Amino acid sequence: MLNRSLVFVSTLLLSAVCQCGAESTSPATNPVTKPAAPEPGSEVKLARVPPMTPEQSHAATEIQPGFRIDLVATEPQVIDPVAMSFDESGRIYVVEMRDYSEKDKARLGRVRLLSDKDGDGRYETSTVFLDDLSWPTAVICYDGGVFVGSPPDILYCKDTNGDGKADIRKVIYTGFSRSNVQGMMNTLLWGLDHKIYGQTSSAGATLTRPDKPGWECNLSGRDFCFDPKTLEVSTATGGGQHGMSFNRWGDRFVCQNSDHLQAIVFEERYLERNPFQSVVSARRSIATDGPQATVYRLSPVEAWRILRTKLRVSGAVPGLIEGGGRPAGYFTSATGVLLYEGGLWPNNDESIALVADVGSNLIHRKRVTPDGVTYRGDRIDKETEFVRSKDIWFRPVQMTLGPEGGVYVMDMYREVIEHPLSLPAGIKKQLDLTSGDDKGRLYRIVPTGYKYVRPRLLAEVSVAELAAALDDANQWTRTTALRLIYERQPPDAGKVLHEQYARTRRPEGRIAVLYALDSVKALEDADLLTALGDIHPQVRRHAIRLSESRLDRSTPLRDKVLALVSDRDPVVQFQLALSLGECHDSAVAGALASIIVRSANRDIVDAALTSLVDRAGAVLTVLLADEKWVASPSADSVIAAITGQIARQRRTADLGALVQLLEQPQGKHAAGAAALLKALGHLPADALNGNDPPQLAKLRDLRQTAAKAIVAEAVRVLSDSNAKAEDRAAAIADLALDKFDAQQQLLAKLLASQEPAAVHAAVLATCGQFDSPKVAELVLSQWAQYAPSERLQATDVLLRRSAWALALAQYLQNQNVPITTLDPPHIARLVNYPLPAVREIVKKLQGQNVSADRQQVFNEYREIALGKGDAGEGRKVFEKNCSVCHEVGGLGVAVGPNLAAMVNRGAESVLYNVLAPNMEVDPRFLEYILSTKDGQVLNGVIAGETSTAVTLRGQENKTTTVLRVDIDDLHTTGKSLMPEGFEKLIDKQSMANLITFLVQTAGSQGAGK
Repeated sequence: MLNRSLVFVSTLLLSAVCQCGAESTSPATNPVTKPAAPEPGSEVKLARVPPMTPEQSHAATEIQPGFRIDLVATEPQVIDPVAMSFDESGRIYVVEMRDYSEKDKARLGRVRLLSDKDGDGRYETSTVFLDDLSWPTAVICYDGGVFVGSPPDILYCKDTNGDGKADIRKVIYTGFSRSNVQGMMNTLLWGLDHKIYGQTSSAGATLTRPDKPGWECNLSGRDFCFDPKTLEVSTATGGGQHGMSFNRWGDRFVCQNSDHLQAIVFEERYLERNPFQSVVSARRSIATDGPQATVYRLSPVEAWRILRTKLRVSGAVPGLIEGGGRPAGYFTSATGVLLYEGGLWPNNDESIALVADVGSNLIHRKRVTPDGVTYRGDRIDKETEFVRSKDIWFRPVQMTLGPEGGVYVMDMYREVIEHPLSLPAGIKKQLDLTSGDDKGRLYRIVPTGYKYVRPRLLAEVSVAELAAALDDANQWTRTTALRLIYERQPPDAGKVLHEQYARTRRPEGRIAVLYALDSVKALEDADLLTALGDIHPQVRRHAIRLSESRLDRSTPLRDKVLALVSDRDPVVQFQLALSLGECHDSAVAGALASIIVRSANRDIVDAALTSLVDRAGAVLTVLLADEKWVASPSADSVIAAITGQIARQRRTADLGALVQLLEQPQGKHAAGAAALLKALGHLPADALNGNDPPQLAKLRDLRQTAAKAIVAEAVRVLSDSNAKAEDRAAAIADLALDKFDAQQQLLAKLLASQEPAAVHAAVLATCGQFDSPKVAELVLSQWAQYAPSERLQATDVLLRRSAWALALAQYLQNQNVPITTLDPPHIARLVNYPLPAVREIVKKLQGQNVSADRQQVFNEYREIALGKGDAGEGRKVFEKNCSVCHEVGGLGVAVGPNLAAMVNRGAESVLYNVLAPNMEVDPRFLEYILSTKDGQVLNGVIAGETSTAVTLRGQENKTTTVLRVDIDDLHTTGKSLMPEGFEKLIDKQSMANLITFLVQTAGSQGAGK
């Protein structure tokens, strides 16, 4: 593929030479103006692909055995559908985005109202309910009308005279950004808590309300939900791009173009109440075959897509080179996700995720199963897809459940779906981005033997029938019944719903009844007490959630909830850890401590930490009294997190608790006091500054006095030649509680060559805890003696602070040490270091510059590196150079992209990615540099981001979470975490060995591993 791209570029150059030659024959007296160079791609004439009729396209679409896909509406009844919502009468409101992608000023967008009047399952009647919209994206039924997303607005529209057209049109919210046609607000869904949830997407928003001057809500990086009665808005954990779904338990799932299945783990409302705690990731990729997993399209790859990839690889045009130079075959345009729970398909108790890939003309399928407090998604269809079409115009953008339990697929039916800005001009001029603005189709997926029968609808039913519908297997029926009960507020709903609860069979039905009771203000403590003892953990989970507002006033309810500390189910423990933060009873501190002590699940512990709020000191007191837990591996990070909160929050009671813990008689809970002192020692330098509250001064004094004793004991241990290795390592760590100047001589002695590697590692780790400029002098004093692994660690330490990094650069310069003695990741960090003086020195260092022409390096390596190699030798190359960031065959750690998936794209792609990592940088693997307020400099990829913290993941899968209150600066280098320059470490034959090992190992384990 890459050779073909070079031939293509050569053709362009030859063409240019010929033109220049022609110009040279022109007479000098009559100069000819030199023609402008042709735009890359314009010399290749792209053949257009004609559309198929609805029947032809239907016939060109295949689906897995056991299922059938039926046409239910086509143009002209529906055009360019991108969102839809069934009302309680079975009618469909369909959003038509006819103005995609560049006609935003034409206001061609509409909402259609489709009806199946003869009951045959085909929607033959169509009226324009609403028009004059620009780039509409979302719709949901409510109270006889619809909320419509049409950025920058959300409108409420209603037909009050029965003519099928909206005569009420009101702007409810405004402020959604329109900066990216493929990243705008979308997908409105009804939640269990009688709120409408929506996605903000990547363009962001600052919402305002026309009816509430001065009101504002910033949604940058967050989604939203609102109460349709009161219009009150709340923020929600976000980050998905297009498409969202709830499962039967109320958990939310989203997707992004190149990260096709993600679960929301932590809700925003729990995170934002405590800015002093953090979680690794509130939104998590759950596909076991990787975010950008392989897809098996049936359609031919579009000619323009092939040409664009060639132009990007050759450097003729800018842009990401995805797939290692392969134009298709992996998720690039996941646009919709649906958790199927419609009651019509086989095995309804299974949870099946369907993900539409609009660019590859297919629908992907995964089985979703519980995994800790969240889920994992496993591919079902081996080397094929659930639905795929030969027709490249087939563009499934979203899916939804219908009243009968079928899956409705919105096919935008377009020749091209692509962001205009990502198309080179030479290609774009040959395409018609409006082609298909008069077409569109809706499909329904059902089991093979299904015969359509008009479903039982809910428009005219009694409250008893609505209550019974809450126990239906079809999620659409349950959700619609919930909505109607909330809308109508029937006066006898409480009595009817209580009767229904007693005979509800499904756990999701019991959950729905509880929320319905809550929506009509008829939920009683007795209902929750019953549900807290339910046999199903998800019912217990939601009973805890619904109890939150009552815990302070109901002793029986509070006692029942607190008793669930012994519940072994992780989802119950997780919800309990979150919900206890809403209770202010003194018993909560002990319960949270118990959860932390008993749980090995990081998410559950993090949830408990978010609930500390105003009781950090009380919880810490209970934890430190448990000597067995204090000695456990997980204790240090928890103690540090709680101590950090107390120091930053500065509540008098919590600071007093710290003082009391440190003033305990010597010997009583000594291990806890020592752990607490370590945590204090690791706080930012200014954490205990000031004299208000007065306990701060006392803490500084106590810290200093106790630290002296701990350091003295550490020095004693280190002078004992018979001390165990682990005790010596722990003692070295304790030296960080002293001033660096006081321990510099001892640390230097411990760095001597006769000391074992474990001691060196402990010394270097301890050096990183100081902030003295002299640390660099000590670390560099033994530079020539370090083993390779020690040099890696030493460099990591020196790059943590600007003064140390400058000392390293000066050392390399003054001692004439080639910068290539560092590994490429560290060289890359120095090249992009925040301190200009460091960058200036690095530029001057001999051997620093790696080849600027990655294509040339690739060409030089290609013949030998893609030839025969020795997998055994390649394994050694991988372990030495790649295992700190990549995992394959059980070796290494998975910081970077999935290598098995990359190998599926071919050995050539692997070689290109190794030698030219910045030619294709997935945004998920961009390098970021983070500077803290106390002067540390960290780097890595963003592993998680919440409203309160950022988590970086670096080499060897090491993660560092920094609270936003401690961040001074965070920016990306715009480059891959994987640096250029590996040709300086891996010669051509070694590269062949490496690629042979990767192909054999990754190929045998499969991309899903």
